[in-house]
Amino acid sequence: MRVLHIINSLHTGGAEKLILSTLPLLKQEGVDVDLLLLNGEETPFLLKLRQENDINIMSLGTSLYNPFNIFKLFPYLKKYELIHVHLFPAMYYVAFAKLITRSKTTLIFTEHNTSNRRLEKAFYIPLERIVYAMYKRVVCITESVKKVLKSKIDPGDDKYKVILNGVEVSSINEVIPHSRASFGFNENEKLICMVAGFRIQKDQDTVVRSLKLLPHHYKLIFIGDGERLPQVKQLTESLDLEDRVKFLGIRTDAYSLIKMCDISVLSSHWEGFGLAAAESMACGIPTIASDVDGLAQVVSDGGLLFEKGNEIDLMNKILALEEYSYYVSIQKRCLESSKKFDVSNTVHQLQTLYRSLINE
Repeated sequence: MRVLHIINSLHTGGAEKLILSTLPLLKQEGVDVDLLLLNGEETPFLLKLRQENDINIMSLGTSLYNPFNIFKLFPYLKKYELIHVHLFPAMYYVAFAKLITRSKTTLIFTEHNTSNRRLEKAFYIPLERIVYAMYKRVVCITESVKKVLKSKIDPGDDKYKVILNGVEVSSINEVIPHSRASFGFNENEKLICMVAGFRIQKDQDTVVRSLKLLPHHYKLIFIGDGERLPQVKQLTESLDLEDRVKFLGIRTDAYSLIKMCDISVLSSHWEGFGLAAAESMACGIPTIASDVDGLAQVVSDGGLLFEKGNEIDLMNKILALEEYSYYVSIQKRCLESSKKFDVSNTVHQLQTLYRSLINE
């Protein structure tokens, strides 16, 4: 069984992290899996996948929004029995390549979000329906994602398969926390972390505003990079919080950093799943997330939810954790809840899906 995964790049993000976790395990399970990147720029994720695993990684270059990528995909449609695609614009390029070549290769697409600009505008819906129709199955990372697609794209049920994202629970358990002193923190400080790309979807602004309301011994660590990083830094400066916020960029040691902290926050305007939240719960620290579809389903059984964009509600949730017994109870709930998101379950379901489609 030859399977090709196609994704935009291996920059930071939940979909990218899922590739990093699942492809090596699929390989171990006997799936002949390769990876194709539209943008093959060197990133920490790409270096880690290349160095630690025997995965064949290819790229179409470094231009993501280049329509000629459609034609570059033609040879790949002939080489593989099944192609599994992630994210836009990769989903469009592969669909159009199949449409032009009339390839018989089976296509799967994983929808990682409950919302995007195309689904929100009626003008794009007819085109979206054409693109989704090119895919034999659409993997939905939560029931919320499936519900949205059924309402806007195709009401049929057979097309969609819910497979929850997974985290490497056993590997996370073995990770040692970093020393606070090496990052300039002491044991008396309360450390809050947020792991997310700096994009419109990820609402770092609310976390910064909540920090302004918290006592001075609370400090904030951001892990990630993206186009909105300058705006968030500017907000930090305008609120006179430069000495309480650290921006660490993209890291491959995120688990050690999370375990070093007291609380993890994922503040998002929307989410398909919230992989960073599941990882934080598996790291054994209380996790607080915005109450939005997809993310709420991941966190509600373990961590705490706050009203989206409400820094006062977030502040109150953080301060409530100062009560030791409550902190410990949420900590235990997060650890227990994270077990249902073990990546081995994700890989098993993907492998089963691949075999059933190829047998068809």
